[in-house]
Amino acid sequence: DHKSVPGSNSLGAVIYDEEVFATETVVTTGQVIGLIVAETQTIARQAAALVKVDYESLPHILTIEEAIAANSYIGDECKIEDGDVEDAMSKCDHVIEREARIGGQEHFYLETQTSLLVPGERGEMAVWSSTQNPTKTANFVAHVLGVHKNRVTCHMKRMGGGFGGKETRNVFISMALAVAAKKTNKPIRIALDRDQDMSITGQRHPFLCKYKVGFNKDGKILAVNAALFSNGGCSLDLSRPVLERALFHIENAYAIPNVRVTGRVCRTNLPSNTAFRGFGGPQGIMSCEMYMDDVARFLKVSANDVRELNLYKDRGSVTPYKQPLVDCHIRAMWAEIKATADYEARAAAVTAFNAANKWKKRGIQICPVKFGMSFTAKFMNQASALVHVYTDGTVLVSHGGTEMGQGLHTKMCQIAASELGISLDQVYVAETATDKCANTLPTAASVGADLNGFAVQDACQQINKRLERFRMAKPEASFPELAMAAFLDRVDLSAHGFYKTPEVGYDFVSGKGKPFHYFSYGVACSEVEVDVLTGDFTILRSDLLHDVGSSLSPAIDVGQVEGGFVQGVGLFMLEEMLWMKNGHLFTKGPSTYKIPSANDVPIDFRVRLFDDAPNRRTVYSSKGVGEPPLNLATSVFFAAKDAVAAARAQNGADGPFRMDTPGTCERLRLACGDPLLRDFAPQDVLANGSW
Repeated sequence: DHKSVPGSNSLGAVIYDEEVFATETVVTTGQVIGLIVAETQTIARQAAALVKVDYESLPHILTIEEAIAANSYIGDECKIEDGDVEDAMSKCDHVIEREARIGGQEHFYLETQTSLLVPGERGEMAVWSSTQNPTKTANFVAHVLGVHKNRVTCHMKRMGGGFGGKETRNVFISMALAVAAKKTNKPIRIALDRDQDMSITGQRHPFLCKYKVGFNKDGKILAVNAALFSNGGCSLDLSRPVLERALFHIENAYAIPNVRVTGRVCRTNLPSNTAFRGFGGPQGIMSCEMYMDDVARFLKVSANDVRELNLYKDRGSVTPYKQPLVDCHIRAMWAEIKATADYEARAAAVTAFNAANKWKKRGIQICPVKFGMSFTAKFMNQASALVHVYTDGTVLVSHGGTEMGQGLHTKMCQIAASELGISLDQVYVAETATDKCANTLPTAASVGADLNGFAVQDACQQINKRLERFRMAKPEASFPELAMAAFLDRVDLSAHGFYKTPEVGYDFVSGKGKPFHYFSYGVACSEVEVDVLTGDFTILRSDLLHDVGSSLSPAIDVGQVEGGFVQGVGLFMLEEMLWMKNGHLFTKGPSTYKIPSANDVPIDFRVRLFDDAPNRRTVYSSKGVGEPPLNLATSVFFAAKDAVAAARAQNGADGPFRMDTPGTCERLRLACGDPLLRDFAPQDVLANGSW
C-alpha cells in the first residue's frame, strides 16, 4: 500500500492529481488501495477476496448534469470563436436550439492491462508492459521508486490492442507493481481480469452538447453557438486535450462563417476517462452531424442536400480556428461516393420500400469527415529512430512507435528497405524500448507512421551518405558487400534519426496558431434496415472512400479503414456503458457490454482509397489512417435515424426528434413513436445509461 512506496505516491498524465495507492479518501469505485503479492495467480485472487474494506459513504457526482449543477469542473473553460455569432443569428431565417448526448465507449482490447517488472542491481528496474507509451511508463516507475530515469527501461514487443486505453491508464498499474517488485526484490507480473480492467481504467468520454444553430431557408448554415461538456471522471488525465480536439471538430467538414464553441471538463466520481481512438474528434463530429440533421428535419429536406450545400470548398476555405485548408478533397470525394454508391437510385428505392412496408423501414445517408492530423500539444510532434546495418547486409530498426496491430512496424521496415535499396525481408524491428530510443512520445493521434517514418528515413539517409563513396567505387556491389566494405574501412553503420513536425501549435488563450499539420478526409454512404417491432437493425451496405494520400501500404490502410469504421459502429450504435447509482459499472464484461460482431458488419462492405491525392507534407506523401475512418460510422447512425423517421411519419409523428447515441435496438424501438409506446415513452428518448 502507500506506506510501501519508496518514492512518490503521486501521478497524472498532465498534472499530479492522482495517487498510486489511496491514502485517505477514495474518490471513485475501483481505486487502488493495496496490492496482493503471491506465488501464483490463484493464491493472489483468494487472498484478495479475503480483504474486507469499510468505506464511509460520501456525497458523489456521476453525471454531467450533476456536475454542471454542482459547478464541478476540472480546469478552465476553453473556447474557439470566429466571426460575429450574435449578429449572424439575428439575420438568419431560422434559429433552432437543442442538445444531444454522445455516449462513452469501452476500449475492449483483447489483451487487458498487463505488466512484468524485473528488479536489477543498483536501483535498476526492467519493465515489460502492454503500453502505447513506454517512456511515460518508465518515467513514472522511476518516480514511484525514487530513482533516476536512466535506471528504468521499458520494453514493448507488441500489444493485443490499445485504442488509446494504454496511453496513460496502464501507468498506475506498472507503478503499483514496481513498488511490490522493489519490496520483494523479485520479478512480478500482473494481468487484469476483464471486469477489473473495465471497472478501473476508464473509457471514452461521454459528452453533452448544447447548440444553437442559425440558418437560411435554403439550408445554408450561417452561425453555430455550441457548448460541450465532457465527463472527465475523478482526475484530469487527458481530458483537456480530448475536449480541445472536440472543439476543433465542431464544424466537421462544413464551411460555417460564424462559430463559437466552448468546452468544460466535468469532474465526477467515476474512474478517470481517457484517450480513445479519435480522441474527442468523434464527439465533436457527431455533435456537428446532430445539428446538421436537425436543420434538415426542420426544413423537411434531405440531410444529404444540407450537408452537400455546406461542404468546404476545394480552394480558399478557412476553419473557425483560422487554419487554411490546403488540398481539400471533400467535395470531389462527395461527388465520387454519390456516383459509385449509386446514391440517387438507391435513395428512391428506399423511399419505395418504406411506402410498401409497415414493419421494416430503411434509411440511407452520406456523411463526410475532415480530421485534423497532429498532436495538439506542440512538443509531442517529434520522434526518433535508431538504425543498425550489420555486415551481412541486414538491418535492425528501432523507433519510438509501438505496435498494437496497426502495422506500424511493417511500414517502418518498408521505409527502411526503400531508402537503403534492399528487400523487405532484410529489415527487422525487434521491439520498442526506452534504452534504444529515449524520450519518446505515445503512439497516438494517427501520426505514428508520419513521425517515426520521417525519423527512420533520416537515419537511413545518413547511412546512405556514408555508403555513397563505396557505391561509386563499386556500382555493382550488393548491399552486404557495401556494408562489409564500410565496416572494414571503419565507417559507422549505425545512425540516429530525428524528426519534428514543422509549423504546428495552437494557443487557446490568443486563439492563434496552426493546430494541425494537415487534414484527412473521408466520405461514407450507408443503408440501414430497422425492424420497427424490435428495433433490431441491419447494415445492408456501406460504401467508404477515404483519403490516405499516397498509401505506404494499401492492404494495411484498407484494413485500418474497415476496422475503424466497425469500431465506430460500436460507438454510435451498439456499445452502452451503464453505471449503477452507487458508482459501480454494471456493463463490465461481454455478457452485458456488446461490441460489434460478424452480424454487425455491413452485408455489402465496399472500401476504397481516394486516388491521386498525394500529401506533400509527410513521408512518401502518405497520410495517417488510424482514427479518421471511425467517424465515417456516423453514416450508419443517421441512416438508422432516417429509418426511424419513416416509422414515425407512418405513425403521425413527423418532424425533428432527438435520438442520442448509441442508437441501440432499445433506443431505435422507443423512438418509433407508435401508438403502443406513445403513452409510455417520451418523444425524445434520452441516453440515461450512457454515462
